[in-house]
Amino acid sequence: MQTISSRDFNRDVSAAKRAAGDGPVFITDRGEPAFVLLTVQEYRRREGSGASLVTRLSMPDDIEIEFEPADLHAQIPEL
Repeated sequence: MQTISSRDFNRDVSAAKRAAGDGPVFITDRGEPAFVLLTVQEYRRREGSGASLVTRLSMPDDIEIEFEPADLHAQIPEL
């Protein structure tokens, strides 16, 4: 993992791109990490399948789930 300042990044973008070939490059702004430069291949690897959260949480259409909600009125004490 390599770190470069935003000033150095602006001066030599090509060097930052070459460094990203070896792993993530952290770009700092006033000494604090502000950005990360990754190759597209590394980004896709980290992203996984690229499926959205909705797709990952969806269930097959043919599944049956029994659900009986609690009676909220039974839980509220009378005043």
